[in-house]
Amino acid sequence: MLRQQDVGHRIVVRRIVGIREGRPLFSDALGDLVELSETHITLVTDGGPLRVPVGEVHRAKRVPPARRPTAVAVVDLESASDEAWPAPVRGRLGDWRLRSAAGWTGRANSALPIGDPDRPLPAALDAVQRWYADLGQPALVNTPLPLAAPVGAELDARGWTARPPVLVQTVPLTTLTAPPPTAAPPPVAPAVTDLPPVALAVAPTDDWLAIAADRKGGLPEAARHVLTAVDRIRFAELRVDGRLLAVGRGTVTGGGRWLGVSLLEVLPEARRHGYAAAVVRALAGWAAAEGATRAFLQVEQRNIGAVALYHRLGFTTHHTYLTRVAP
Repeated sequence: MLRQQDVGHRIVVRRIVGIREGRPLFSDALGDLVELSETHITLVTDGGPLRVPVGEVHRAKRVPPARRPTAVAVVDLESASDEAWPAPVRGRLGDWRLRSAAGWTGRANSALPIGDPDRPLPAALDAVQRWYADLGQPALVNTPLPLAAPVGAELDARGWTARPPVLVQTVPLTTLTAPPPTAAPPPVAPAVTDLPPVALAVAPTDDWLAIAADRKGGLPEAARHVLTAVDRIRFAELRVDGRLLAVGRGTVTGGGRWLGVSLLEVLPEARRHGYAAAVVRALAGWAAAEGATRAFLQVEQRNIGAVALYHRLGFTTHHTYLTRVAP
């Protein structure tokens, strides 16, 4: 059967749809798992969302994606992501990237082992631990999978633990900039004309930063560098009667090809009104005008609500990563 680790991935479900002459009748469904609860499995198929009661499930399992990304594609996307979330303190170990931002977020405080570290793997990991020890920080390694599976195996042998899996998801910008459906069930969001406008600025306002600080547990000086030290960047705001209800951050990196969406947040009392989708589309329109062609974001696999939202917007999982923590 399925586990929470399968949320966000492609699955097949064989379900019982009836009984004929004393024998069960089965039907198979293939799609992306967006919710797994004690009572239901929800997946999005080519025909739309399908919610299957657990009692009707005969068999369910994860299946490989229709296409596995190449190593070159993973490196390209991880490099664009690294540019979009720039740590103020950086080092190199051959092609590997070492990053520190005073402990603010795992992405900005972890080694990124893509490419050749110019030394045997055990020696490379020893050097990573020394680099972080010199900064007085715990050593973290961000392992994109399956590209960094050999690194992960060595870390397993050393007793490193893993934080919850993260999905790296992508979508063509043309999907995000197309007019949202208004009649097809279920709609992605209300029509754009029914929503408040989204303002884009080159610097964050104080109340934008306040929402980000609340989500991330504060904003040290290193965090402000991570948030703002990108050449092509926009901070999105959606306000109603002057009150900031939804925010987002967009960057264009990776040689101008990639829009990175991050810090998408809607205040709890303003959710389920299509505001998050409106913010993403506004950033997509800006990035398309900048010449970008695809968007990416990173979301924890266990964040079921966000995974479902991004699926409705057209995002699919490109690859996953684990943040590994030294014992």
